[in-house]
Amino acid sequence: MTHAFKSFLAGLIGLGSVLTVAPVAQAADMSSYSSDPGVCGEAWVLNKISSRFAYQVRNVPNLPDVQITDFRRINERRYQPAEDNWPIGRRYCDAKVILSDGHERTIWYLIEEGQGFAGVGDNVEFCVSGFDRWYVYNGACRVLR
Repeated sequence: MTHAFKSFLAGLIGLGSVLTVAPVAQAADMSSYSSDPGVCGEAWVLNKISSRFAYQVRNVPNLPDVQITDFRRINERRYQPAEDNWPIGRRYCDAKVILSDGHERTIWYLIEEGQGFAGVGDNVEFCVSGFDRWYVYNGACRVLR
C-alpha cells in the first residue's frame, strides 16, 4: 500500500470515529406531517443541495443560470425508518427556495440514511420545480414528493 492510500484510510477511520448517530424517534404514523424540520433543515443538507444545484444549472443545457440564495418553510413530510423489508431509512422533505433571479420555487428532497460515499454518511437527492429537464424524478418531481 502506498503512503497516500494508508493516510486516506486512516483519515476515513478517524472520520468514522468522530461521527455520531443521534437517536431517531419513530413516528406512529409514517406519513405524518411535521412542523419541525429536524434533519431536513440541517446546514450540511442545505449546503449539499445548494452545491449540487449550482453544478446542475452549469451542466444541463437550457437551464437558467441561477443559484439558491435561501431556503424557507422547510418541512419533514414523512419518515420511513429502516426495517427488515425496507433496509434504508428515508426522510422526505420539502421547502421553498429563493433563487438569485428573485423567483421562489418548491423543492422536494430525500435524505437516505447510510447511503453516502462508500456507505459513510447520508445521501441527499433533490428536485427543484421546473429544473428537472430530463425527468429524472418523473414529471413535476413526483418521485420525491
